[in-house]
Amino acid sequence: MHTVHSVVSPSPPLIQPPFVTSLKAKPASPQRAGSPRVRLVELGPGRGTLMSDFWRATARVPGFHEAASLHLVETSPVLRTAQARLLPDAVWHDSLAQVPDDLPLLVIANEFFDALPVRQLQRTEAGWRERMVTHDGSRFVAGAGALPLDALVPPALADAPVGAVWETSPAATAIAAEIGARLAASGGAALFIDYGYTGPATGDTLQAVRAHGYVDPFVDPGEVDLTAHVDFAALAAAAGTTAHGPVGQGDFLLALGLAQRAEALKARADTRGRAHIEAATARLTVTMGALFKALALTDRDWPTPAGFGTEAP
Repeated sequence: MHTVHSVVSPSPPLIQPPFVTSLKAKPASPQRAGSPRVRLVELGPGRGTLMSDFWRATARVPGFHEAASLHLVETSPVLRTAQARLLPDAVWHDSLAQVPDDLPLLVIANEFFDALPVRQLQRTEAGWRERMVTHDGSRFVAGAGALPLDALVPPALADAPVGAVWETSPAATAIAAEIGARLAASGGAALFIDYGYTGPATGDTLQAVRAHGYVDPFVDPGEVDLTAHVDFAALAAAAGTTAHGPVGQGDFLLALGLAQRAEALKARADTRGRAHIEAATARLTVTMGALFKALALTDRDWPTPAGFGTEAP
């Protein structure tokens, strides 16, 4: 999977993190955006590369490292070990609920929601039914269940053609609701970056990946990575707090100054390095620029983050 930090490592970061630029730009109130202390949280940090880049980029922001405590929500012991090599001062948690709620939160979730389970409902001649997994005697296959589920489908999709698939992720919306409640109670902001769309919409986006290639999701269960596109509208609605975006990843990064940062890095690079920077910039803004999107959530008293209709200062 590609991530938004692929262009910034091992070189210096291309862009200023949007939370920090927003905090410096216009605090909304002394108790909220102007608070001297925050908890910086990443959900599903992988090997810790993104947060390591973020932490390195904010080293030059006066007082930020002294004000922020680093928290990683990760359940895998193997990944925790990898993260600790890059972020030895972090505190680990099994869930967001374990992160103390005494300070505002800055939450980052990069390619996190796409890995959460989805339910698929399929329109049949008899109405909407859940897409189930069955066995045809030789392999696992998908089939329609018997229970009518028409009431679950958004009204705008009720008359979709037979064969249409609608996806929902109760796990994703539950986490978005939890984040929204935390922001409303303690203040703060959240940034989600993932590939997806603004629903409601139909489409079968469930896919399996192995060795950077697509494979049949019903073959070798448990041995491949399963992902599905993220419905950003559903996340924003579930959060119940102020939402900004979603905006395309390309527009988001360009608004944060990616083009200018790339030029600055190219000025100090050799021919091979300049080619790498140009290719990485194009990958982030063009190849991945539209499919990948960014969504920000903020407490109502916090300012609009940079990149969502505002330029980085």
